[in-house]
Amino acid sequence: MPQNNGRVSMRLRRLITLSVVGALLIGTAGVLGLPKILSDQAANLPETIQTIADQVQAKPVTIFDPPKHSIDEADSIWVVVNKHRQISPLKYQPTNLVFPTLPKPKVQNPFGLQLREEAALATEEMAAALSEEGIGTLILNSGFRTYKNQQGLYNRTRDTRGLAVAEKLSARPGHSEHQLGLAADFSVKGQGCVIMVCFGNTEAGRWIAENAHEYGFVLRYPKGYKPITGFQYEPWHFRYVGVELATEMKTNGIKTLEEFWGLDAAPDYLAPAG
Repeated sequence: MPQNNGRVSMRLRRLITLSVVGALLIGTAGVLGLPKILSDQAANLPETIQTIADQVQAKPVTIFDPPKHSIDEADSIWVVVNKHRQISPLKYQPTNLVFPTLPKPKVQNPFGLQLREEAALATEEMAAALSEEGIGTLILNSGFRTYKNQQGLYNRTRDTRGLAVAEKLSARPGHSEHQLGLAADFSVKGQGCVIMVCFGNTEAGRWIAENAHEYGFVLRYPKGYKPITGFQYEPWHFRYVGVELATEMKTNGIKTLEEFWGLDAAPDYLAPAG
C-alpha cells in the first residue's frame, strides 16, 4: 500500500508541475500577443477540406459560358431571333428539313409541314409521351416557313387589320423563328383553342408548358413578357433549343432567351416598317 501511495503522489507532482508550466507559457504568450496572432491566422483558415479544394481548383466552364453554340448564326439551335435581331442571311433556309414521322400524319400534320431534323425528332418524342400520358393527340399547326411565306402572312395581316396590328401579331419577314425551322405551333385534337390564348388553360397546354423542356422546347412567348420578347402570350408557340438549354432555363426559372443570354429587350422593331 505505501508503494502505491508513492506512485500516486509522484503522478500528482507531475500534473501540478505541468499545470504550472502551462500557465506560465500561456501568460507569456498573452504578454507577447501570440493568442491574437494565432486567432487572426485561424480566422483565415478554411473550415473544411472541401473549402480548400474549392479555393485551389479552378471553377469549371459550363456549356453556356462561353456558349457551345452561336446565338447569332442562323444554323445554330441557340440562335436568338426577335424584333431587334434579324436572321442572317435575311432569306436563310435550313438544309436539313424533314417531315415529322407521326402515327397519324394527316391528323397530326394536316398541312404537311416540315421542321429541322432535330426539332422534328423532338416533336415525335413529345407527341408519343403526351399520348402515353393520356393527354391526347399532338397536332403540328405551323412549322417551317420560308421568307416569302412569312412576307405573305405579314402583308395579309397588315392589309386586313392594319400596320399596327401586323407589327404586334405577325413577325416581319426575316424576323420569324419559323424561318429557322425550329419553331412549332402546337394544338391537341379535341381540346379546342387552336392558336388561341386559351390553349394555355387546356390540359394539353398545361402539360406541354410543364414538360416541353424534356424534349428541348421552350415556351417562346410567355405571359407577361411582351416588353421583353415583343409578342403577346402565345401558349401554342414553342421553340426548339435542345434539351441542355431548355432544362437549364427551366431549372433556373428563366423564361426568355433574351434574359438568359443577357440581351436587350426587343419590344419593338428598331426601324419603322418600310
